[in-house]
Amino acid sequence: MAETLKKGSRVTGAAREKLAADLKRKYDAGASIRALAEETGRSYGFVHRMLSESGVTLRGRGGATRGKKAPSS
Repeated sequence: MAETLKKGSRVTGAAREKLAADLKRKYDAGASIRALAEETGRSYGFVHRMLSESGVTLRGRGGATRGKKAPSS
């Protein structure tokens, strides 16, 4: 997606479907929601909503988990 959308502009109809498909493809390929938001010039919430509407299973947050500590040798 080379062009960024004007912030706050409504995305409807075929343009919305195309954007949703592009976001879904890139998210499934490993891009983060924040990276997609920056790339498209839209907010995190907008991208999150578009992904949810298109049926994407969202990944959990990354980073360290608070599981059991591995035994040290």
